[in-house]
Amino acid sequence: MRISTTKISIAELKSENCFIFLFEDELTVSANQLDTQSKGFIKGLIDAKQASNKLGKVTPVYGHESLDIKALYLVGCGKKASFTENSLIKVMSAIATIIQEKEASSIDIALTDLELKDRTVHWLAQKSTETLLTSLYKYSSTKSKKPDAPNLESINYVADEDGLNLAIETGKGMAHGINVARELGNLPGNICTPTYVAEQAEKLAEANEDITTKVIDETKLEEMGMGCFMSVSKGSVQPGKLICIEYNGASEDQKPHVLVGKGITFDTGGISLKPGAQMDEMKFDMCGAASVVGTMNALAELKPSINVVGIIVAAENMPSGNATKPGDIVTSYSGKTVEILNTDAEGRLVLCDALTYAERYEPESVIDIATLTGAIIVALGHHPTAVYSNDSDLQQQILDAGTAAWDRGWPMPLWEDYSEEVDSPYADLQNLGNSGRAGGSISAAVFLSKFAEKFKWAHLDIAGTAWTNRKSGASGRPVAMLTQYLLDKAS
Repeated sequence: MRISTTKISIAELKSENCFIFLFEDELTVSANQLDTQSKGFIKGLIDAKQASNKLGKVTPVYGHESLDIKALYLVGCGKKASFTENSLIKVMSAIATIIQEKEASSIDIALTDLELKDRTVHWLAQKSTETLLTSLYKYSSTKSKKPDAPNLESINYVADEDGLNLAIETGKGMAHGINVARELGNLPGNICTPTYVAEQAEKLAEANEDITTKVIDETKLEEMGMGCFMSVSKGSVQPGKLICIEYNGASEDQKPHVLVGKGITFDTGGISLKPGAQMDEMKFDMCGAASVVGTMNALAELKPSINVVGIIVAAENMPSGNATKPGDIVTSYSGKTVEILNTDAEGRLVLCDALTYAERYEPESVIDIATLTGAIIVALGHHPTAVYSNDSDLQQQILDAGTAAWDRGWPMPLWEDYSEEVDSPYADLQNLGNSGRAGGSISAAVFLSKFAEKFKWAHLDIAGTAWTNRKSGASGRPVAMLTQYLLDKAS
């Protein structure tokens, strides 16, 4: 798809489909230009309440004789002072809906009409591009009748500033990475198995010379001593995998940043079986891994000067005669022993061995991403990603990247006070907090911190943000946050 910019005015534009914006309290530059050209037609529509300026409402206008625009769409933006980042996402999503409904092949958008406090036109171009392309994504892989692919071939932004190409390309790269993550998350567990995830990682390497992929199977993982990972994976007939995706965009002597993704492709809870209601949504328990694949996809497209390693621990958590039992004690890859009090607290078990594995890269930073606890949904709902870290600077850098990409996080504590939560009378650690449900997300993060003592580390609990319900599906978060963090490091 071609995405371009032009500095000519809307009044000079010849367009098949043109989108301009209406605020409740003033006419935009483009609306004024077209109103003058059409001898008061735009103001007449507003005065007659034939055009809505309510946020996200779109009014179509066809074939006005004085306008060289076949289809003009007036997009409501609400009050100008109240127009925020969320407003921008809403209006761009509304435009994407029209694109699909009208099967538009080319569109022009009056980006020059929009302003946001503390945001540049470059940011507007980047976020608009990302939102349009992610809004056009529709899941259809397992439907017998596939919807027609969008006809859209070109997007043109009318803007007063040159040099928006980098912003547009960044928005495209992020959008493509987000959509890759969404597709993996939305696939059912009988298709998206650990083997399937490994195959997608290998295909990514085949398609990009800057990417290499290595897959380690269960036989090798057991030989290596990854007892925590195997305690989860051994209950399933689907073999688990440890998948390493390396993006090499800088010199070999530059230490890499490492992303570690939880890839439980289906989570029954194991012997500590979950209730049946909404268990189908446990296909989304691999969204941490999906976000790693999506971020690596974005890096391969954007090609920043940085080295990044994505480590994915992919397994199913199933009940069987081979499954781990509550009360079992296993030895982790680090040598620490872990008492497993609940087999449904499995994410921290696969992640802890991956964190130890990450030590071999002598990383600049390590971020793990996991749909780890329902407790974080109780604490934060579905809006921010929880950000824990053993380094305050790293935590702030991730939060800043989330704000910059508008994929926001919220800081969470890892105080020493919580350390006793994971003390066990029978092993070095236990996989549940001693306070039960209280502070459940924090005790999970504390457990992981015991395996991240040799590097700067952050943990993103995305249980509230990776998806909200089965109808809306996987969100692709936090691909934008992670990509922005890495782009910041590269720059």
